[in-house]
Amino acid sequence: MWSEQYAELAELAGSFIHEIKNHLSTLGLNLQLLAEDFAEPQSQRERRAHDRVQRLQGECQRLVDVSNDFLRFARIKDLKFEPTDLAALVDEMVDFFDPMARGSGIEIKLYLPADLPPLPLDRELVKQALLNLMLNAQQAMPEGGTLTIQAEARPDEVCLSLIDTGQGMTPEVLAKVFRPFFSTKAGGSGLGLATTRKIVQAHGGRIEVQSEVGRGTKFTLCLPAKPV
Repeated sequence: MWSEQYAELAELAGSFIHEIKNHLSTLGLNLQLLAEDFAEPQSQRERRAHDRVQRLQGECQRLVDVSNDFLRFARIKDLKFEPTDLAALVDEMVDFFDPMARGSGIEIKLYLPADLPPLPLDRELVKQALLNLMLNAQQAMPEGGTLTIQAEARPDEVCLSLIDTGQGMTPEVLAKVFRPFFSTKAGGSGLGLATTRKIVQAHGGRIEVQSEVGRGTKFTLCLPAKPV
């Protein structure tokens, strides 16, 4: 009963956010036209107007980004499971993320056993979860550092860990890290880690986190080796 109510509420919320996005598109288009009108300000008043329009454009884009994050969070259902080589999937995401990592002075180290069993995964959702964790690690290491990714096969599951050498989290932050809309980052939606946990749980798995201020953070995803 609860699952049906939750699904209905998530669908309603998703439709509501989709409607908001339509209005944001109209607002964004009009702000773009205003910005073009003030592209070459001739007076102090026009320069102030141009600056205000740009700030409004930034806020409008932030609302679009938050809306997209929420839609991804709310609509995690009806997973498409297929036998997946987790090591190959991780390699694909590391290859995608590596230019951003190098640009931030981050070295990625991979330790993936060659004999990992295939897992029943929704590939696109797991890729999204991994990207969320990689971006989180990047934000935790503004001065650069090391991101270690390692996997371990257990009797009924495979556990994948992402370990950064970043700023770490206090116990107070650690207790809230998976809460929707909780964020310590300016401009963050607070849905990245909440979405990651929801994806892992939808696979019948679990996610654990360990962190220490000044030493870094370790996220571990444990995914079942058999279908949910």
